[in-house]
Amino acid sequence: MWVIVIVAALLVGHRLVPDRPGHLGSLVEAFLPWAGLAVVGLFELAVWRRNVRRMIAALVPAVVWLGVVAFPAGAGTGDLLVVQHNVSDENADPAGTARALAEARPDLIGLEEVTPEQVGVYERELGGAYPFHAVYGTVGLWSRYRIIESAEIDIKPHGLEADWRRGLRALVATPGADSAVFVAHLPSVRAGLRGFNTEWRDDSARKLGKFITDEATQRVVLIGDLNASVDDRGLRPVISHMHAAPAGYAWSFPARMPIARIDQVMVRGGDVASIRTLAATGSDHRPVAAAIRFDRV
Repeated sequence: MWVIVIVAALLVGHRLVPDRPGHLGSLVEAFLPWAGLAVVGLFELAVWRRNVRRMIAALVPAVVWLGVVAFPAGAGTGDLLVVQHNVSDENADPAGTARALAEARPDLIGLEEVTPEQVGVYERELGGAYPFHAVYGTVGLWSRYRIIESAEIDIKPHGLEADWRRGLRALVATPGADSAVFVAHLPSVRAGLRGFNTEWRDDSARKLGKFITDEATQRVVLIGDLNASVDDRGLRPVISHMHAAPAGYAWSFPARMPIARIDQVMVRGGDVASIRTLAATGSDHRPVAAAIRFDRV
């Protein structure tokens, strides 16, 4: 019975799990959706033992799990359809990947891990339907609507010596009002003997959050591989200023058997009406498509 209590308590109170040692809190939150396996196991054990009292008790964490992580964002429509995809710098078929993304007919496409050798491929394949684009470093934005201005943003974490350019900001003439669109790729995290190493990602998230906080445009769209689920406390500097879809079923990584959604679409001045994954491409991530609905003023 105590196992049931612990699972339910983790689902409800995961924010109370301390982040030290080893960033334990971030580790728990990264795999929060998979607490459902424990729920199923508890219920099956109760059925096998024919223990009605335990079967009923196991329904408690099941209901909590459904409420916290299981229900996907609705299938609503919005003002903008946005696709986010880490295309992978090892993608052997960038042309096919570009065509697959265009088939979803989004208004904006944010890409990460766009190598210099492959930029021309994406420009050629997406240029017809998306005549406006901006690429800085390894991140890019393709748009149906005019890009008024664009610039690179520095979200490189402290202590990282490598050439690292993974952020951009563009002002896009979206219908109704201009939108500031950010495309970002935060550092990956590593699990090791000392725990969950998130320092670079968390530092990069703080810098990205500062750019969003300082943004004067009312409408803000964030597209990116953030290497974190929306429940991960490492994203607080970002998500505290934005609306994001709940964890849902739109899991994006790894592509063959997704266990979490680390590819995100967020908005300020509106909400994410729906979110879903698209078919796998030549990347180790799956694309994510989100419908954004802006506030009416």
